[in-house]
Amino acid sequence: MPSTRTYLVTGAASGIGEATAERLRAEGRAVIGADLAGAGICADLATPEGRAELVARARELTGGHLDAVIACAGVAHFDPLTVKVNYFGAVATLEGLRPLLAEGADPRAVVVSSATAIHPHDPAIVDAALAGDESAAAAAASAALERGEGHLIYGSSKRAVARWVRRTAATADWAGAGIPLNAVAPALVVTPMTEGVLADAKTRRLMDAVLPMPLHGHAAAGQIAPLLAFLTSPENTHVTGQIVFADGGTDAVLRGEGAW
Repeated sequence: MPSTRTYLVTGAASGIGEATAERLRAEGRAVIGADLAGAGICADLATPEGRAELVARARELTGGHLDAVIACAGVAHFDPLTVKVNYFGAVATLEGLRPLLAEGADPRAVVVSSATAIHPHDPAIVDAALAGDESAAAAAASAALERGEGHLIYGSSKRAVARWVRRTAATADWAGAGIPLNAVAPALVVTPMTEGVLADAKTRRLMDAVLPMPLHGHAAAGQIAPLLAFLTSPENTHVTGQIVFADGGTDAVLRGEGAW
């Protein structure tokens, strides 16, 4: 595998994105990190301007050739911002960088969804996101907050991403262009985003009840990175359109044998 293979990783300043970027660099890959700050590309994926900046800088830094994209950037707030980053930012990243992937060698793409995508969700958020209507999706998230259902926003954003991958991966722009597109769905991963939740004993018990992980419990960010690395490697020739659960058994416990 050539050491010059070039990856772009969003959310690279912390959590799963940071661990993945570190792993790839240790393997000799060239990695361009993107985040709000502290990365090679600093861009706010909650905004159209930030998304455009990401694509423009990536094109500038790579000369228009990119081999893999790993979209890890995400937030978990009871706020419309979560939908803007987790869905619209992720989709804009993948769609905006697809032309660069088409010029790369053995191009691959993966986005981080979540095991919470199988939890109850807000159809208004998901439907608006999949329709590409960011204003309506943000309004639906605000309405969920007003109803006291802000907890639905994060899972809804990740469900929308998973559905986008399923509807997009087999299209001419992706599979037809030889670009596998997948999602990884972790459960509880110990990152700066979850540390506060896990530090409180009551909240931790609640999270363990809704995201049971019978195999090894909570994951470290570095335990998700190898799967992301494989899915974006040349060795992955046929896995596409999949939501791969790296969840310690959460999906198997909650959905059983009827979903596979």
